[in-house]
Amino acid sequence: MADMFIKKAEYVASYTSIKDCPQSQLPEFAFIGRSNVGKSSLINMLTNHKKLAHTSQTPGKTQLINYFNIDDNWHLVDLPGYGYAKISKKQRAKWKKMIYEYLQHRMNMICAMVLIDVRVDPQAIDIEFINWLGEHHVPFVIVFTKADKQNEEANEAQMYKFREALLEYWNALPQQFITSSENGRGREEVLQFIQKTANDYYEQL
Repeated sequence: MADMFIKKAEYVASYTSIKDCPQSQLPEFAFIGRSNVGKSSLINMLTNHKKLAHTSQTPGKTQLINYFNIDDNWHLVDLPGYGYAKISKKQRAKWKKMIYEYLQHRMNMICAMVLIDVRVDPQAIDIEFINWLGEHHVPFVIVFTKADKQNEEANEAQMYKFREALLEYWNALPQQFITSSENGRGREEVLQFIQKTANDYYEQL
């Protein structure tokens, strides 16, 4: 894919509540996953901007609803991770409320991009979060990350495990992508999906 696919990617602002989020009709794609899943690295890879989202070895650095303007066409929304380490129960409850209110009530949030570390066995916290999305009719896709960290056979085995874990609760699964922030794998597929979904959104306005 040509790098010109995204011409502009810029930070807008960060918010503590859905009521403060921009009064905009731009479609929003929310990126969320367990802490340390590689979310910031993936965002930087997708936008071809090394420092757009802050990367850190310390889980839980994203604490707000962070907005990025992509080509004046859609908003990339970086949400706090779940399963956060080393924070108080009070802070954890506050983050959860903020995240769930945004996902459930933000009208132009048209797809949640749920990040899953492809190396890790199915985690109860991921399954519970995905089931919550389903119960509340929040549209989402699954984005497996860190595909470069192990061989293809291992990737396929882990993705199969995850699908099987979900199929205990789901009759059919949403679209899935496999990505690597290191080598750019999946960039074209994810961005094409976002653009098509955004186009469909605009057609319905």
